[in-house]
Amino acid sequence: MTLRSIGLFVVAAILEIGGAWLIWQAVREHRAWWLAGLGIVALGLYGFAAALQPEASFGRILAAYGGVFVAGSLLWGVVVDGFRPDRFDLLGALVCLVGVGVIMYAPR
Repeated sequence: MTLRSIGLFVVAAILEIGGAWLIWQAVREHRAWWLAGLGIVALGLYGFAAALQPEASFGRILAAYGGVFVAGSLLWGVVVDGFRPDRFDLLGALVCLVGVGVIMYAPR
């Protein structure tokens, strides 16, 4: 169940961050407007990926996903845009991922 949850967080991150990036490319980088349309589709699919989480609490899922989004956004910037995070970016991402672990996977 934990591996499924982690996999869904990864899929959700790719869809949400990728969707937002596609819209950014269309609007901010003056690329083709159809990229924004693809971004909107990806953002919609993100909602479905989040809904497939085994945990039943919407608030818990979205709170934990916030930490995945922070770390994933930095990673996306490194891989796709050549962004170079500093030590504080990395520390912040680590804190967020620890938070994800506590929120989602702590024994209850």
